Amino acid sequence: MSMLPVDKLESLAMRHEELEELLCRADVISDGKRYAQLRREHGELGPLVETFARWKKTSKQLEDDRAALADPDLREMAEEEIPTLEAELDTLAKELEVLLLPSDPNDARNTIVEIRSGTGGEEAALFASDLFRMYTRYADRVGWKVEILDTSHASAGGYKEIVASFSGDRVYSRMRFEGGVHRVQRVPATESQGRIHTSTATVAVLPEADEVDVDIDEKDLEISIAASGGPGGQGVNTTNSAVQILHRPSGIIVKCQDERSQIKNKARAMKVLRARLLEREQAAHDAQIAAERRGMVGSGERSEKIRTYNYPQNRVTDHRIGLTLHKLDAVMNGDVDELLSALRASHQAALLEAQSRG
Repeated sequence: MSMLPVDKLESLAMRHEELEELLCRADVISDGKRYAQLRREHGELGPLVETFARWKKTSKQLEDDRAALADPDLREMAEEEIPTLEAELDTLAKELEVLLLPSDPNDARNTIVEIRSGTGGEEAALFASDLFRMYTRYADRVGWKVEILDTSHASAGGYKEIVASFSGDRVYSRMRFEGGVHRVQRVPATESQGRIHTSTATVAVLPEADEVDVDIDEKDLEISIAASGGPGGQGVNTTNSAVQILHRPSGIIVKCQDERSQIKNKARAMKVLRARLLEREQAAHDAQIAAERRGMVGSGERSEKIRTYNYPQNRVTDHRIGLTLHKLDAVMNGDVDELLSALRASHQAALLEAQSRG
């Protein structure tokens, strides 16, 4: 019936049990790096082990029903159940094929999302704000926590740049395909002639690094303190709390000023720095990741778009997979699950195809 590698699945189920025992041991708990790695592995195996258990249970039910065909008293009931069980078993087998695909080690990580206005001036800054609101509303729907790490406001409203941390269940796995140039087509509020303008904003999605993932020497950091400023240059009882960190070896500069506390701003800046260093470290070993990063941000030009948001037609189109939805109003209100699921399904289909060719 199935070509599933049952022996491998049994082995992974045993590994999941072993991890549960290891995570309760005092020597593992006291070793922060090892504990984080084992906890992540346990979380990644969870969905596969659960689906495999359902597959085994359904297989046993199907086996019992086929055996019951020989019993006149049970034959009719078995004949009714067998087609349903066969269909369920086929569905579970396909789910397991996907779950067995090599996973990105970052899938279970929390995520740093950076949104910057691109082509289009003030309208681009307003669109950057709209994108951030779209993601935060989606986060609310799925129970993620959002923490703003840094903002740079535009004079007419919106964001020149906003950096935020998204934490929750498998955030990077869901958000990873949002990186790129997003294009909006609409009539700006300031447009008296009713003409449609085209603007862009760039989104970068970075897996958040644990402290144990990236080794940062304090001697390599140049930390500057300055007065925080409010939106559009407005004063907010400025205090010397804005923190800028230069990591000399990499040249990466990170700043955070949204908190009135130097300590909190430094902690947030270090979180962003670790994410960027982790990404750089991975890119050094994986040219594909480096290419994805370049593809995410590009230059913000309209020709590099991954998705278009057309307000007059209430339409959103993802150009990578050719998906068009005529419910832009719902999407901008956080109903992006259909887009995210389609992108992930396309990615998984490509992996399955590559695996079958290999």
